[in-house]
Amino acid sequence: MSVQLRKTRYAALAGVTALALVLAACTGGDSEDPQSKPLPTITGNPAVTIDVFAPQAADWNLATNDFTKLVKEKFNLSFKWQNTTFDGGPAKEKRQISLASGDYPDLYLLIPWVDQFTQADLLRLSNQGVVVPLNQLIDQYGPNIKKALDAEPEWKAMATAPDGKIYGLPQWVDCYHCSYQGKLWMNSAWLKKLGLQQPKTTEDMVKVLRAFKTQDPNGNGKADEIPLSASVRDALIPYFMNAFIYDPQGTSGNNNSTLVLKDGKVDTQANKDGWREGLKYLSSLYKEGLIDKGAFTQNPDALQQQGDSGKVPILGSATVLHLGIAVSIGRADGRDKQYDAVPPLTGPQGVNHTGYNFPSAPGATFVLTNKATPEEQIQAIKLLDYMFTDEGQINAFWGKEGKTWRKPQAGDVALDKSLKPLYAQIQQKPGATPPNSGWQALAQYNNTERYRNSEAIATDIYSQAGFERRLFEATKLYEGKEDKSAIYPYWKVWIDPSLGSEIATLQTNIENYIQQNALQFITGSKNIDSDWDAYVKGLEGLGLKRYLEIQQTAYDKMPK
Repeated sequence: MSVQLRKTRYAALAGVTALALVLAACTGGDSEDPQSKPLPTITGNPAVTIDVFAPQAADWNLATNDFTKLVKEKFNLSFKWQNTTFDGGPAKEKRQISLASGDYPDLYLLIPWVDQFTQADLLRLSNQGVVVPLNQLIDQYGPNIKKALDAEPEWKAMATAPDGKIYGLPQWVDCYHCSYQGKLWMNSAWLKKLGLQQPKTTEDMVKVLRAFKTQDPNGNGKADEIPLSASVRDALIPYFMNAFIYDPQGTSGNNNSTLVLKDGKVDTQANKDGWREGLKYLSSLYKEGLIDKGAFTQNPDALQQQGDSGKVPILGSATVLHLGIAVSIGRADGRDKQYDAVPPLTGPQGVNHTGYNFPSAPGATFVLTNKATPEEQIQAIKLLDYMFTDEGQINAFWGKEGKTWRKPQAGDVALDKSLKPLYAQIQQKPGATPPNSGWQALAQYNNTERYRNSEAIATDIYSQAGFERRLFEATKLYEGKEDKSAIYPYWKVWIDPSLGSEIATLQTNIENYIQQNALQFITGSKNIDSDWDAYVKGLEGLGLKRYLEIQQTAYDKMPK
């Protein structure tokens, strides 16, 4: 599988409710509730063209995509595409500009790990009459959507605003391995050569990383080994912090919050003694040169270059959601087969946690606006409803049968061996141009556990075709190590829209402050002993008490 496709499929998301501001200049028309007007009854599929805003990867062409052609044939539905990049910053900016200008599309079709509407966005835009509530459309034209919502109470709660309206649909991606993002992958061949076992404690880890740095495990006679690395997307801190204090943050950048629950009260971990001790430990690793200096600043491509470069591997370990982010899967030299997941470490006080990340991101990726005519709204919902069927999901995500996927054959084994295989992916050659066939992450709307685990996967976990099974098995090492009592259910907490501006500012300032200071303590530009008290006071000075109060009020109002 290509790197891009693998990244697209597995960057799932669970992100904390990032209450970004919607531009105050957003215009859009009639504030009357569109659902107060009855929808027309439409039989068949009249020809409709929908103006769609969507991210497009560099190696995609949505206009000529195989699934786009299928939609035209099946629904008599055409698209006028407004495309943006997979780079989250520019993608978000372009979406906000489209709203502020008033020249927004009929439909936003987004990807959560690129950019999507937050819950605050939806509430503000609904008050302005820009977004169309979907309840009536779903009731009349979305039986499969309705069935899926009723079957997954957590998803329904995430999608439904406090007033009972659904202003946009979030993707439901029940990704098992994405739920436990704080993994560490280590070169087992190096361990074997050096006569070492996988580390079980934080002290074991120090010994292993020292050996990687000084004992030439790749055997090329050069001191070119990188004991431990990471990237700005796949953060290093959470895996190690969980040996000192429960850290709910996601390794893959989808949840940057340190919020937890303690006896029903919302609190932060970032000012606690365990957090300080975790930073001390990481600082000692960095000072000794056991952590790559680029681990906190390099992008994912740079990390993968470390994993792929050289005639022999130079990367000892990396904190990544899945190994394919650090080392290309299916390499001719087979180096990707050398790496295995390391279970959560036990710290000096016996702490042995892993973070839990709700695998679906709150907000919305499918959002209809008041620019869409009733006929366009209905056709759009019909298309989405099709993507809620097994057939629709397979075609929408993967593309054309015989090109990117096939039906099960004798001997195929589902990821969950108790299930009947539903389909199998057709592997693409490493380095080949990705096929412009499915919509991939634009179409992950009913990715239930049953659907995901019904994919036929090779039983050799070290083969390219068995990579998903490798992730499945690796995740079992982490499942159950989360502190269930401390999990803050951010995905279904809706903040009062009147507080949207305030909470957005508080959240951005506080999270940035925590991350920046963590890096300063680790890299030595701040002293963890002499500067800790000032750091805690600075956190309080940013309005931490008020931030927790707002979160607590919203949590208390959440249906339990």
